[in-house]
Parts: sequence; structure tokens; C-alpha cells
Amino acid sequence: PFDPRLILEIAPAVAKAAVESGVATRTITDFKAYRQRLDTFVFRSGLMMKPVFERAREDVKRVIFADGEDERVLRAAQAAIDEGIARPILIGRPPVVEVRIERLGLRLAKDVDYDIINPEQDDRYREYWETYHSLMGRRGVTPDAARTIIRTNTTAIAATAVKRGDADAMICGLAGDYAANLHEVEFVIGHAPGVRQLAALSGLILPTGAYFICDTYVQSDPTADDIVRMTMLAAGEIGRFGMTPKVALVSHSNFGGRDSPSALKMREALAKIKDLEPDFEVDGEMHADAALDEVIRRRVFPNSTLTGSANLLIMPTLDAANIAFNLVKAAGEGLHVGPILLGAAEPAHVLTPAATARTVLNMTAVAAVEAQARSRLI
Repeated sequence: PFDPRLILEIAPAVAKAAVESGVATRTITDFKAYRQRLDTFVFRSGLMMKPVFERAREDVKRVIFADGEDERVLRAAQAAIDEGIARPILIGRPPVVEVRIERLGLRLAKDVDYDIINPEQDDRYREYWETYHSLMGRRGVTPDAARTIIRTNTTAIAATAVKRGDADAMICGLAGDYAANLHEVEFVIGHAPGVRQLAALSGLILPTGAYFICDTYVQSDPTADDIVRMTMLAAGEIGRFGMTPKVALVSHSNFGGRDSPSALKMREALAKIKDLEPDFEVDGEMHADAALDEVIRRRVFPNSTLTGSANLLIMPTLDAANIAFNLVKAAGEGLHVGPILLGAAEPAHVLTPAATARTVLNMTAVAAVEAQARSRLI
């Protein structure tokens, strides 16, 4: 179900049938050009994920899914096994999981292809709630509350499994509120050494290329120091995709044009990044169009140290990042990767209810590669 070549056959056929039947509200007159655009789009998306999938196959890691009963997770788990990129661990009720696997026509076999944690009855229940309480006891979680949470909150179960070493990475967030899921990840798994704040990195695959935006989900108004840390973390992350980071610190101000608090913050962050990494390709503060179009940028500031189009856009606030990401995703009909959680002590990613099966599969590969990198550090 994830073979991108099918898109090149099915999409034009459906579009042509819709035009011929009069169902289509927008007609396509040149199907050859349409197919060519589609081919370019599919090629770019496959090209972006290819190095991640290849690396994930080198050392298969255990990825636990908090939403193990969700059909998108089951489809992604099947594809992950077929691709050889991960060993899935599903959190869910076994009878429900098995019925849905059969209904979807998947080939997943319990204990052969995947493992399962049943939140209603599992031999590790006592160990898990005691671990959870030891981590959360001083955050107001009583033993009774810990018992209830480990029976009912699958994100907490997944985070506890990773913390205990029963899984190498986790994926959650297909159900529930982002902030609530992030809360469990942040307090159970914790921050990586030297990281004060987590951040979310979202990727967009458009016909014109691949772009990453940060911070799309976590920090409402990061400080200059926070901007520096998220920039370095995000740059390291996109390197896993085989991309060389080209960073723009985005603002309503162009290269000192205004002295508002957000512009000054981005200017300060740039100076600190340059001190830390003098050879790092980054510039700002600048408008979004200047970040993506070198002609515009050179016209405004000929001495910019950024060349070509930026592929990592660091935004001054959560509002700016989230609005920009969702606007471009919808208007540009882009595929997205993420959100990729930056700064956690272990590989853990909080997705959103809008995630597709393809998104889950891509993030499974990302999480697996992160787990490989962590294991090499031990």
C-alpha cells in the first residue's frame, strides 16, 4: 500500500475518469504534463526518505506505538516490517488488534512480526506502574494514580517502556492533545544532557524541494538561547536526511530593518550561533521570501552568508512556525514529515491526529535511526 509507483498510475487514471464523467470541478487538459509533475513530486519525496530508510535497515530497532489499535499504525507496522526498518511493539488489546489486522488484509503475526503490550492485562504491569511512580511521584502522582495511568494512558506506557529499555524508540500522538502527550514524554523520558527546552521540527516535501520549519509545536516564545539550541538540534536532525543545513532565521524584519523584540531576539541568536559555529551556513534575520529566493535576498542584502535557498527555517515564535507550516502544507499540497521532537533523552516523537499511515511509517524510520545513533553513544 506504500509503493510510490502506484501514485503515478492510479492518480492520473482517477483524474482522467473524473474529468470524463464530469465529476471534477477543475479540469486537466494536459495529462502528460500532470503526470510529469506527479513524477517529480513522488521522486522528491522518495529521495528525501531514502537515506533514512537505508540506515534504519542496518540495525533494526524496536519501536513502540502508543496507538497500537489505530489502523494507520497497523498499516505502517506492516510496511515497516516489509521494508525491514523496525520491529514494532503495539500497545493495544490483542483481540481488537487481531480483528483490525484481518479486516485490513495485513499479514502481521503476533510474536513473529510484532510484539504487543496489553494495557488491560500484562505481566509487567506492577513493574511499569512502580517505574512510572518513581519518576512522577514528586510531580503529584500518587501510587493509586500511577496504577490507573499505566492501565489507561498508552503514551505513558510507551514512554515507560522506552525509559526501562523495553523499547528503543516510541511514536505517539495519533489520538489526544499534543500538549498532553508531550507532557508524558517530557517528564518520563526527560531531556537530553544540556537541553533546557524541547522543540518540534516539521518537514515539508513540495514540488520545489524539501523544507523544515522549527519550532512548530512546543515553545510559544523561545529566547535567543532557545533559538540557538533548537537551530543546532534541527540542523543535526536534517543531516540524517542527507541534506546539508542551510539555515534562515526568519522574521518580519530584514537584516536589521526593525528593532522590535522578536527581530532583536533573532539577531542575538545569529550572533551566538556564529560564535559557536563560525563555518555554519546561517543568516538572518530575514523575511521568508528572502530565505527561499536568493535573488530577493541578494537585492536586499548582497553580503548575505546564506547561498541558494534555505532548507531550515527557524521561526521567532510558535504562532509563526505553526501557521507557516500548516498554511504551506495545505496550499502547497505538500507531504509532511514529523513533527520530529528535538531534545528528548531518548528517541520519542509526538505526532498529531492528522498524521497519515505514510507519516507514521516515515517517523518510524526517523525514530529507528535516532535509536541507532543513541546506542552507538553508550
